[in-house]
Amino acid sequence: MKRNEQIAKTIVFAILCILTVLWIYPVFMILINSLKGDAFISTNNVFSLPNAESFVGLRNYIDALSSKGFAAAFGYSLIITLTSDILILIGTSMCAWYITRVNSLLSKICYGLFVFSMVVPFQMLMYTLSSTADRLDLDTPYNICIIYLGFGAGLAVFMFTGFMKSIPLEIEEAAMIDGCNPLQTFFQVVLPILKPTLISVAILETMWLWNDYLLPYLVLDRKKYMTIPILIQYFRGSYGHVEMGPMMACIMMTVLPIIIMYICLQKYIIKGVIAGAVKG
Repeated sequence: MKRNEQIAKTIVFAILCILTVLWIYPVFMILINSLKGDAFISTNNVFSLPNAESFVGLRNYIDALSSKGFAAAFGYSLIITLTSDILILIGTSMCAWYITRVNSLLSKICYGLFVFSMVVPFQMLMYTLSSTADRLDLDTPYNICIIYLGFGAGLAVFMFTGFMKSIPLEIEEAAMIDGCNPLQTFFQVVLPILKPTLISVAILETMWLWNDYLLPYLVLDRKKYMTIPILIQYFRGSYGHVEMGPMMACIMMTVLPIIIMYICLQKYIIKGVIAGAVKG
């Protein structure tokens, strides 16, 4: 029996190792190509390691950083990600608190609509959304956050509601007896308890917001505003030549912060998902 268990563990470990390599390999390919010249990326040498002839050091990264629009695009991506994250976390956690504590037909309908929004394909909405956002002047990095709040609310409310059901009502009642109003009860009592799920939702939403290409491309006025994913496709030289080296460097600089954040905080994702799915 122990032998069979050991064989099973070995097989599972081997499968996980293979999946890890498959996940890391694309990132590794971007990294090694970001250190090579354009001529060695566009040819059959794309899968080879940098050598004395192809290695250009950090030149591609310097070109990417000094390229026109990179600093602005990075700033717009940062503004959109942080602002949308804050709106989603505060708005949906308060909404989940209402749904959990107010046992009414309206709260049940709201929860059902939030869950239903998770299965609606974005492609069904994108053309109408684009024209509506243009009419309502939502085509700036400062207003697109409202749209992101709508698209990110479904998953966030679902996770917050699952965890909120595990919070004893007596804790909130004690806070109100001590003189806290509903807002003070939420921000001083409920929100700190939500920390595991709060961090999990923040990480998941950040990865989505930072890497999203389609929504900003459809909504933003690209003559004035571009996010990092949109800027990547504009690394072109004269006669439409694609500058593969700076493009790879830009992709690497875009992906690396999210990877580091995910690796450092992945334990909170697991805790938050388990808390939202099991408790209550």
